[in-house]
Amino acid sequence: MNFNSITPQANFLAEQKKMARVKTAYKEKEAFIRKLLKEKNVTGTSYDLFIRVFKREKVVEVWVKNKNVKTYSHLIDYDICSSSGELGPKRQMGDNQTPEGVYYIDRFNPTSNFYLSLGVNYPNKSDNILGKKGSLGGDIFIHGDCVTIGCVPLTDDKIKELYILALEAKASGQKNIPVHFFPAKLNAENFNKLKTDFSDNKKFISFWENLLPVYEWFEKYKSIPVVTIDSKGAYKIQNP
Repeated sequence: MNFNSITPQANFLAEQKKMARVKTAYKEKEAFIRKLLKEKNVTGTSYDLFIRVFKREKVVEVWVKNKNVKTYSHLIDYDICSSSGELGPKRQMGDNQTPEGVYYIDRFNPTSNFYLSLGVNYPNKSDNILGKKGSLGGDIFIHGDCVTIGCVPLTDDKIKELYILALEAKASGQKNIPVHFFPAKLNAENFNKLKTDFSDNKKFISFWENLLPVYEWFEKYKSIPVVTIDSKGAYKIQNP
């Protein structure tokens, strides 16, 4: 894998690599990332990245695929090293909640107060419909520094790896890197436990039932479903 190859967004990558923490990340982690991708038969710098966040398990799953194939391969897991709030979606500013739903990486911050940060496009259309109007908050990131109020923190060591993976995916032409946030891995056992633990919160259960097909689609096909959001804020899978 040649991280210096010219890509559709070479200028973006070049500018990022000028930043001190990104330089450090490449110096310390490039060889390891190369090895990881090679083990999954990911060739060149042209790959797509997919991230799943599971709050109860406190884990970030990372998946990759070559652009010429449909299915993703599991690459690596990262431990979420701190958390705030409880299970359930974020519905307003200051609730300390980490979002749940279907999002994508929309910005890269190489000079973050939390070492390196990958911004998530919260609030999305669903949040705008279902959350507190005019007080939804924002600035949700996957970041380093191992502290959080509603974000997804990794150690500085691990955010270096994820940041490089995301940079290279974007630089190779992946416009939006999808990130799916779930309360837990929604297998039958876990989902039944959620329904028991939150039996007095019908709104949460209904929301998780809406997210369940998104989780199950990827579990079955190892491809990302095309998801839209209807006028009531519900997620709808559009794949045939």
